[in-house]
Amino acid sequence: MRNHSIKSAFTLSVITLAFTLAATQLQAAGNHAGGHGTKIGDPGKATEVTRTVNISMKDNFFEPDGLSLKEGETVRFIVKNMGEFVHEFTIATAAMHKEHAPEMMMMVEHGVLEPDRINREAAKAMQATMGHGMHDEANSLLLEPGKSGEIIWRFSSHAKLEFACNVPGHYDAGMMGEIKLTH
Repeated sequence: MRNHSIKSAFTLSVITLAFTLAATQLQAAGNHAGGHGTKIGDPGKATEVTRTVNISMKDNFFEPDGLSLKEGETVRFIVKNMGEFVHEFTIATAAMHKEHAPEMMMMVEHGVLEPDRINREAAKAMQATMGHGMHDEANSLLLEPGKSGEIIWRFSSHAKLEFACNVPGHYDAGMMGEIKLTH
């Protein structure tokens, strides 16, 4: 038990440090890095799914760590957070992930994202005061430890895509994977 407590305390310290470093980087980088207008695909229909892909999110990596899919394919992603921390699975370009990072940092700063849980009351307060508190996008899931979710996505373009976790510090720690699209 003691070793688990030490490991958890160490891991929490590392995540806290990552949040702090990410906040510093985001303040220096500004708010946006481009990416708007890039066509990455569309929400898919369950009746058009051609493949199901299981994704495990761990601290701080995905299994599998990359995907090879066909342009035009409709994929059902079954995503499970098997880590000890909140993680996100988002399909986007690298520029779109970078652009999304300040919103995720804002969620941390307002207490919505805690290392191991999503504070829904803080999300409601942020929504009331700022107009957003939880993102609800068809290409993204934000999951607490032990939770699962599903995305159905149609890959309609040949954009250079990746899937990533944009919780502050996670992307920079390597929690991302390439999506290779073929014709």
